[in-house]
Amino acid sequence: MPHEVQAVVAAEHGAPVESRTILVPDPGPGEVLVTVQACGVCHTDLHYRDGAISDAFPFLLGHEAAGVIEDVGPGVTALAPGDFVVLAWRAPCGNCRSCRRGRPWYCFDSRNAAQSMTLLDGTSRTKSGAGTPLSPALGIGAFAEKTLVAAGQAVKVDPHARPEAAGLIGCGVMAGYGAAVHTGAVGSGDTVAVIGCGGVGNAAIAGASVAGARRIIAVDIDDRKLDGATRFGATHTVNSRGTDPVEAVRGLTGGHGADVVIDAVGRPETYTQGFFMRDLAGTLVQVGVPEPGMRVELPLLDLFSRGGALKSSWYGDCLPSRDFPVLIDRYLSGRLDLDGFVTETITLDEVESAFDKMRDGTVLRSVVVL
Repeated sequence: MPHEVQAVVAAEHGAPVESRTILVPDPGPGEVLVTVQACGVCHTDLHYRDGAISDAFPFLLGHEAAGVIEDVGPGVTALAPGDFVVLAWRAPCGNCRSCRRGRPWYCFDSRNAAQSMTLLDGTSRTKSGAGTPLSPALGIGAFAEKTLVAAGQAVKVDPHARPEAAGLIGCGVMAGYGAAVHTGAVGSGDTVAVIGCGGVGNAAIAGASVAGARRIIAVDIDDRKLDGATRFGATHTVNSRGTDPVEAVRGLTGGHGADVVIDAVGRPETYTQGFFMRDLAGTLVQVGVPEPGMRVELPLLDLFSRGGALKSSWYGDCLPSRDFPVLIDRYLSGRLDLDGFVTETITLDEVESAFDKMRDGTVLRSVVVL
């Protein structure tokens, strides 16, 4: 029978989120039921709430989560009740053309749970659930006491990790870290510039540091964020509110520019700055998510003559089954400061106020603890 739990739901476009009772089915074939212990409040959740991703309301928000397997469905053999897991919004199918070509991090048919979680809204209950079907954010929906996901979305990691820190690798930390390590291929001795020092940008800084970058330049318009960036490995900071960041980065790199530039903002202005902030044949990685309708104009001659690579990083080009355990091991060994991303812990009822703090830039991550 379905499980009645409390969850955070975005019922309609732009309306404040609310805590509601939802029904979570028992797991079917290839699915697992997860008791959620912690879930970060990510910008993507706010985009869902505001209707910027789709209009498939109502949404069950939350996707940056860690928890414990409560039950597994038929055919699930790699996970068992009691396993500590981090949830991933990409679960490679193994069969699409990208997976068959050995590039599962680009999987075009990522797996999600087949059954729907639903609102308890007074309609007649059935064995599988009742009420209005919910659209889970990024196929997860983890601002809830329990959630249902495809087995491939639950990645087993070392249970010694704090859930409120571990869950962050499920989205923001992995996106930034992977943008540096995987997409940007930062190597030992490289110079790196990161534009935007929020959660994703600081994760990119941390990734570049772990990868052995010689110089890591943090660029932002907020001195508080720049101060925080040094905690994750930035060696230099540039406040671009009153300084030309392109000239500043060149000045810190012998007049050449950075080997790798990571745009963790996702605006035409920052992308253009990043393009010219590179050394010749340097790499620009965009990991900040732009708004629909944004456009970039660049001189075609510069695209040709400067060389290098312009890349987009989707989820840090990660393979969760490979990368999540590695990041947790680095956290537990003291090489990756996941605790530093946790600004505050909150309850389900405080998610709407956490969105306000996110807009104001006063937090790296608010984390719901259940």
